[in-house]
Parts: sequence; C-alpha cells; structure tokens
Amino acid sequence: MPHVRITAGSDIPLVGSLYFGVIDRGTSLLQVRPSCGCNLNCPFCSVDAGPCSKTRATSYEVELDYLLSAVEEIAPFKGTGVECHIDSPGEPLMYARLPELVAALKAIDAVSTVSLQTNGTLLDERKIAALADAGLDRMNLSLHALDPALARELAGVDWFDIEKVTEAARAVAASSMDLLIAPVYMPGINDAEIPKLIAFARECGAGKRFPPLGIQKFERYKYGRTPKGVKVQSWWQFFNRSIKEWEKTSGLALRLDPERNFGTGRRPSLPQVFKKGEKATVEIKAPGWIHGEQLGIARNRVVSVFGCDKTSGQVRVKIVAAKNNIYVGVPV
Repeated sequence: MPHVRITAGSDIPLVGSLYFGVIDRGTSLLQVRPSCGCNLNCPFCSVDAGPCSKTRATSYEVELDYLLSAVEEIAPFKGTGVECHIDSPGEPLMYARLPELVAALKAIDAVSTVSLQTNGTLLDERKIAALADAGLDRMNLSLHALDPALARELAGVDWFDIEKVTEAARAVAASSMDLLIAPVYMPGINDAEIPKLIAFARECGAGKRFPPLGIQKFERYKYGRTPKGVKVQSWWQFFNRSIKEWEKTSGLALRLDPERNFGTGRRPSLPQVFKKGEKATVEIKAPGWIHGEQLGIARNRVVSVFGCDKTSGQVRVKIVAAKNNIYVGVPV
C-alpha cells in the first residue's frame, strides 16, 4: 500500500479531505487528523480500515509542523474555546509525534481543550504519562465489549487483550486526563456488554469533568463493514428504547448534548469554495484512499475524485458532494 507523506512542500492542502488534515463542521470543535493507519480489523469499521481492508489503497501521514500551521490558521477564525479532537479513520496513536502534537495544540491561544479518540491497544505507562504531560484533556476510548472472546472478535485480531486495554483505561482515569468510554452499540451482538461497560466506566473512575460514557449508534456505510447478525436501529429506536432503558437501569444520563456536556457550540464555518453540481478543473496530486480514487487539488482544497484513472495532470470534474468543506468529484 502506498504511503503518502503530506508536507508543506507537497502542495496538498489540509482542508477538503476526510482522510487527513483539519475538518471544520461549523462548530467550536475541529477534527485534527494527523494520519490514517490502523492496527485493528474491526468487523463494524465504518471506513474499512486495518491490515485486512479490501477497499483501502493508500495511507497518509501529515508532517507535524504543517498540520500545526493549518490549525493555527483555522482555530482563531472559530473564536475562543476551541476543542481540537485528534481522531482518524484509523488509530491516532500510530502517529509517532502525538505527544508533541498535543502539546503544540494546547499552546494555541484559541484552543481550550484537546481530546483524543483511540482503541487503546497501543497505550502503555510511558505513552499515558507522555500524553498527560503534554496536556491532553480527554481520551475517548473505543471499547465495545468486556467479554474477552467477544472483545477479540470485535477487534478483528487474535492478539487483542482486553485486560491490557482495561488496565490502560484505569491508568488514564487515574491521571490528570479525563476518560470517556465510547462503545459502538451493535444490536444483536454486544447487547449484554453495554451494561457491563456502564459499570466499568463507573468503577474505573471515568468522567471526572466530562461524561463517563458516549454510546454510539452503529450505522451502515457504503465503504464500511457490517458484522453478521447486527440489527440496525433507527435513531428513534436507539434513543427511545436502548438509551432510555440503560438510563433507567443505571441512573446515568446517557443521551449526550454537545453543548451541555462538552461545550461544543455553533461557530462560523470556513468559507465553502465549491458548490454541489459545479464543474471545476483539479490537479491530481496523490492516489486516493480507496481503489479507483485520486486526490485532486483546486482553490487550496482537496477534492476526492472517484472513478478517475489518471494519476497525474489536470482532470475536469463535477462536484457531487460539498459539505463541511469536504469535496467529492467525478470526471466529466
């Protein structure tokens, strides 16, 4: 699989792609994506990441200083009280300079909170201490089952060790960082595990300043994976049956509100540079993440071009998606 290192000299912007860079969805939270590698093969992965992926064709890694320059430009535009959430269509802890990234983000005046999404498998005493020392405020831990066999099955790798991950979770909760347990609920698969995870979150000390749990609804995605036996709920079923029942039995408020629970409010978005349906000429700069995709550049934005067989040069495209400064085009 090709590995693309994105630097200031690569001429690849850090806005426009879901795979790397900075994503602004019109709130006080910025998603910061330094890389997209993953070490697990979760059978419910929304983006088909991991070593056994059937669709992924490329991996990306952003040079630290280049990524910071983008955040330093965008964060002040959003105003004060910005949260930088380090996530990835993969595992952010695979980014070698993660503690440095956290510390540098915390040093930006407009940034008040830095959080991280992780599957926890790469955490150890040294990394936990380094992230705490760097000033990480909250770690969202993707933990979907406590039963060892099911946890291993949902990680998609034989070496997954639930005891190691729960031990790391306790260490995070005992540190200066906050811990949020973030399971994906898959009806028909991990129903019995959610009450166990609620109890574990309480027992391990999660949720000092932020909620202890953020239960996520399983969704099917075009390029994602769907585990056999999962029963996809509507949002009404998720909130009014599952969440409401767990709230009743646990006594915890599990329906989270971005503003009330995390301080995430609406903020001006970066200006959109393309409209859906518009035609434009892009310069192909790198292979895409998915087979048959290329990354084009125009107006200082990345455009994912699907169904493109050109690997360089200019391509005329029609913009078929243009939301939150994420752009998708097809050749015309």
